[in-house]
Amino acid sequence: MTIKGKACIAGAFEHPLRKAPDKTTAELHAECARGALADAGLDWRDVDGYFCAGDAPGFGMVSMVDYLGLRCRHVDNSETGGSSYLMHVRHAAQAIAAGHCNVALITLAGRPRSEAAQGVAASARPNVPDVPFEAPYAPVTINTYAVAAMRHMHEFGTTAEQLAWVKVAASHHAQHNPHAMLREVVTVEDVLASPMLSDPLHKLDCCVVSDGGGALIVTRPEIARSLKRPVVTVLGAAETVRGQQGGKVDLTTSGTARTGPEAFAEAGVTPADIQYASIYDSFTITVVIQLEDLGFCRKGEGGRFVADGNLISGVGRLPFNTDGGGLCNNHPSNRGGITKVIEAVRQLRGEAHPAVQVKNCALALANGTGGFLGTRHGSATLILGRE
Repeated sequence: MTIKGKACIAGAFEHPLRKAPDKTTAELHAECARGALADAGLDWRDVDGYFCAGDAPGFGMVSMVDYLGLRCRHVDNSETGGSSYLMHVRHAAQAIAAGHCNVALITLAGRPRSEAAQGVAASARPNVPDVPFEAPYAPVTINTYAVAAMRHMHEFGTTAEQLAWVKVAASHHAQHNPHAMLREVVTVEDVLASPMLSDPLHKLDCCVVSDGGGALIVTRPEIARSLKRPVVTVLGAAETVRGQQGGKVDLTTSGTARTGPEAFAEAGVTPADIQYASIYDSFTITVVIQLEDLGFCRKGEGGRFVADGNLISGVGRLPFNTDGGGLCNNHPSNRGGITKVIEAVRQLRGEAHPAVQVKNCALALANGTGGFLGTRHGSATLILGRE
């Protein structure tokens, strides 16, 4: 069953806080939900579907539905890390198309900055099947991305300077975002001069750690059209999980190599049609690999594609992450997926900052990666259009 045109994103909200020591995670979820409902012009009583992931406190959706006082007839607690919330948009659209709910609420929130998250990879924790095989090598989040970056450099000649251009583009956009954690414009030289954390990734190749969150409201098209907001329609979506495949691992290719083409096929468009792209940017290498796997350039050409400002709005041919992304704006609960959708919605509504707004933006892409490029991860891609 296709979901093309079967659901719309009617509300979007990003929490303004980047550090919230005096709030609970549940409070942040509730404040994000309230903001998204207000943005849509809907009420708590209108919500009959709720979607959350592993960042939800307590017993996941059971605790949150009770805490928020919702009366739901459809719920979903699917978890694929940072890509969960793009997957939830797809699941919400499927549920709406099937008649299981009319108004779906998706929330993300967390406090890793206040709680001093350590960034330890899942395989280094107990009760995980990978532990006997991977724990001896001491995996942490950054080195599972560094191995992918090093392999990309080895196979395709990608350079640290090219990776740095991703951060440079994000910083050019973040300067216009009053809520962004890092608003200072940086140069390639600044990135290369920052401390080396896990060769070849420097400190400025890495995303920020922030508190905060966001929420989305997905509705039936008739409901979206009845509200006083620009209509953003879900045109295509896909999801997958990519693992070690019995040792047949290609560190330079992600699950997006599957979700990208599938989402484009459902939407009936091509990468050349996309006017704005929200690309998951946990690290600069994440962006390079996702752009290749989405088809914006050939495999191995991502480094050259991002260089010389090609991702800067108003300068390059593919404006990306115009809020500053995870590299400069925020990465709530160590999961940046929902903010990728939120900024895509802003662009399609014409509500991004004037300095970075894409003129007459009618077709946008949002991409999410959850997990670790060097081991296993989830991937989800959305194609969104302005009605």
